[in-house]
Amino acid sequence: MTEITLRQLRYFDALAGHSHFGRAAAACGISQPALSMQIKELEEALGAVLIERGARQVRLTKFGEEAALRVRDILRSVDELADFARASRERLSGRLRIGMIPTIAPYLLPAVIENLARMRPELDIHVREAVTSKLIKELAEGRLDTAIVALPVSEPSLTEVALFAENFLLVRPGEDEGAPVPSTEKLRGMKLLLLEEGHCFRDQALSFCDMQSSPPREALDASSLSTLVQMVSAGMGVTLIPEMAVPVETRSASVSVAPFKDPQPSRTIGMIWRKTSPLAVQLLQLSEVIRRSCDAVRDRHNRGSPSRKPRTERGFGSSLKSGARRQKRSRMSAVRAGGAARSRERNRPRGAPER
Repeated sequence: MTEITLRQLRYFDALAGHSHFGRAAAACGISQPALSMQIKELEEALGAVLIERGARQVRLTKFGEEAALRVRDILRSVDELADFARASRERLSGRLRIGMIPTIAPYLLPAVIENLARMRPELDIHVREAVTSKLIKELAEGRLDTAIVALPVSEPSLTEVALFAENFLLVRPGEDEGAPVPSTEKLRGMKLLLLEEGHCFRDQALSFCDMQSSPPREALDASSLSTLVQMVSAGMGVTLIPEMAVPVETRSASVSVAPFKDPQPSRTIGMIWRKTSPLAVQLLQLSEVIRRSCDAVRDRHNRGSPSRKPRTERGFGSSLKSGARRQKRSRMSAVRAGGAARSRERNRPRGAPER
C-alpha cells in the first residue's frame, strides 16, 4: 500500500466539505489539477473510490462518506497535538483560526486584525465568516480555534466569554425623521425587513417584536445588513440593525435612525471555544486583547450614535434634501429680485438711463 500523507487527507477533507474541486482548491491555496491529482493518489493508496466525479458537483461514495468522518478525526487529533505544543509556550503563536458572524465581521474585523497584528505579530490569523450554527459545528470539528458570536450559544461543550453589549436601532426611510418611534405592538403591523433564516440577528429581532413563531406576512428577507438598509432607503419597509453597523451601513442611504424606548433591545457579543481546547488559557488571555479592540471601535462609533443622543444618521439622501431646500431658497430670491427689478422699471421716468 502506498504511503498516505497528511496533505492528501487535508485536501480530501476540503473536497468533502466544499463538494466542488474549484472551491476546495481555492480553500487549500492550490490549483484544481493539483488537488485532483492528490485525491487520485489517495484513492490509489486506499484501493477504493472516494468520490463520484460529475460535471459540476462532487459526491462522496458510500466509502468516501465513511472515510471523510475518519479523516476528520485524524486531522483533529493532529491539530490538537500541534495545539498542545503551542499551549506549552507562554504566548499564543502560529496559526489562529477565528470565526465571526456576518453581522459582526465587517465592523469589528479591521480593528481586531490590526490590533492583533500589532500586539501579537507572532500570530498567523485565518478568518472564517459564517452564521453561528456553522461556526459552532466547525469549532466542534476542530476546524476553528475560536469564534466571535452573539451570546448565549448554550452549548455545554463550549466556553463563553462576554466582550460587550450593544443596542439595536430602528432604521426608517429618511422622510420619517423626527416621527415618534413605534412601540413593539405597532412595529408588528409594519413591513419589517429581516435577515434570511439562519442568522441569529433575525431571531433576536423577531424576539423583540414578539414574533418568534410567526413573522409578519409582509416580511422580506435579505442576506446582509447592507441590503436591508438599502431596501429601507428605497421605501420598502423598516428594519433593525445593531449599533456598530450604523456608521458603515447608513452613510450611503437616505434613512433615519432612532433608538427604541427603554428597555432597548440589545445583544451581547462574546468569544467561544471548546472547553477541551489545549489553547483555553491562551484564548482567555487573547479575549482581553480583542475586548480592547472592540471597545475602541465602539467608542469611535458611539460618539455619533443615536443611542447616546437621539438624532438622524444622515446619508446622501439628506444632502439631496438640503440641496433641494437651497435651490428653493434660490428660486424664491430670484423671484423677489425679479419683482423688485420690474417695480423699478415701472417707476423709472421715461427716458431715464437704465442702472
